[in-house]
Parts: sequence; structure tokens; C-alpha cells
Amino acid sequence: MMGRYIMQNINLSHLVTESRNHASEQIDELSTLDMLTVINNEDKTIAFAVEQVLPQVALAVDKIANAFLQGGRLIYVGAGTSGRLGILDASECPPTFGSAPEQVVGLIAGGNTAIFKAVENVEDNQSLGQQDLQSVGFTAADILVAIAASGRTPYVIGAMNYAKSLNATVVSLCCNPNSPMVSLADIAITPVVGPEVITGSSRMKAGTAQKLVLNMLTTGSMIKIGKVFGNLMVDVEATNAKLVERQINIVMQATSCTRQQAQQALVVTKRDCKTAIVMILTHTDAEQAKALLNQCGGSIRKVLSDAC
Repeated sequence: MMGRYIMQNINLSHLVTESRNHASEQIDELSTLDMLTVINNEDKTIAFAVEQVLPQVALAVDKIANAFLQGGRLIYVGAGTSGRLGILDASECPPTFGSAPEQVVGLIAGGNTAIFKAVENVEDNQSLGQQDLQSVGFTAADILVAIAASGRTPYVIGAMNYAKSLNATVVSLCCNPNSPMVSLADIAITPVVGPEVITGSSRMKAGTAQKLVLNMLTTGSMIKIGKVFGNLMVDVEATNAKLVERQINIVMQATSCTRQQAQQALVVTKRDCKTAIVMILTHTDAEQAKALLNQCGGSIRKVLSDAC
């Protein structure tokens, strides 16, 4: 042992995210502006790397949306930066889309403590990945998105193996091709962003790529289940003054009504944007509008197109 860390035979030399970036080899000798220019130039490549994996992202979005419609959940699992990114994305879904807090869940090796401070050794324990999934009652109806820049994190692989044993859909999100996570996944999303500006600091380019993909997974799936109309977040809940105003603006933008009409509709629908919009566009009352939405699975678009 070395300190409290268990020494393992780990070969990182073949990992893209651990290789050395020639563009930044002398970064410690550059002026501040030139240093930041190097970082910015490397960051510019990330969106192109994500573009290459859009077909895989699309497959995952369709699987997640279908799971939501069947009462399943999206579960993120990761360690360190990857785990924190999953938790961040999960925590932003309820205020953005009005989704239930349990619909998208983020798990991190080491639990809540690890969100703010690194917890030693936990990412190297496969059994903890399985235990954490069991603790949230993971089932075959759920979708697992396993996140790890390296593609080899034992905690994450343990979770993947458990999910696969239940015949659940398993998605990997990593930045190293030919990694163990890629071979385990039903859908492998692998944006290859290349070497980091600071060698091995995967919170940078790899982390940014992961954040972009996670944004797409939840936003895309929420759009597909009807929580967005046009580009408006019509299921947003008014939990503060800013969101009260946003609701008013959303109803006005969706229906071209006046501010007074939007406010009145939101009052009678108990601040339900969707119902207020349908009420105005279909010239119905709140109860009728709510019934129409229920018949159409909560989709304003389907209500207006008589598709249900």
C-alpha cells in the first residue's frame, strides 16, 4: 500500500485522455493571454468530437424517451468529475422540465460527500457500483448511463455489469475508444477529444464533452415526451419570481395572447403552463384543456394536430 491507496497494475499509457498534448507542452512559460489561447483553441475541438457521435446519442435519446413513457427512469452513474456532471444534469431536470425528482437520478462513487470532496478508493470498488444501483431500486425498466472519461473505472463497470444482468439498456459515455466500458455498453457514446491541455486532467475537454452529451440526452428525451412545445419549456414550474414571469412569457409566446390573458389563464389552471396554452389555443376551459392533454400524453403538439 501507498498511504491509504491500494497499488494496482494500471496501464494508462494507451488512453487518449492520458496522452500528452504537444500544443500545451510549454504552457507554463506562456503569458497569461497566450496560455488561455491554448486552452481555448483546444476547447474549440470539443463540439466537433461530439458531432461524430450524434447517431449514438440519438439512439440513447430514443431509448430514454421510451423508458420515460413506460414509467422507467434515467440513472447516471460515475466517479469524480463524471459523477458530478451526472448529478448536475439530473438536478437541473425538475426546474427546467417539471419532471419528478426521481425520473433522472445521478449516482456518484462515495455518495453525497464525493460531490464536494474526493473520497479515496471508492471508484476502484466494482461492488459499490452494484450496491448503489440496488439502493435506488434499479430495474430493467430503467436506463443506465455510465460516465467515465477513461472508460475503465471499476465502480462504473460494476454498475454496468449489474444493469446488464437485469437486461436493462446500458449506455456508456467515455472519451477513450476500445475501452472496457465501450465493449460492455448496448450503446457506446465515445467523443474522442484527444489529449488534455494539462495531461490527464479529464475535467477539462473530456468533462466538457460529457456535459454537452448529457445536455442532449435529457433535453432530447424531454422534448420527445412532450415537455417542450416549439422551443418553450412548457412544463416549467413557478418556484420563484423569475419563473413566474417566465411562465407568463411562455404562454404569451405560445399563443400570441396578451399579458393579461396569459395571467388569467395561469390563475385558472393553477399555474400550469401547458393547460393554459391548450385552453387559449383550443378555446376550452381549464378542465377541458387538461382532459385533452391527458388524452394526448401531455403533448400540446398532439392536441393541436388531433393525433390522439
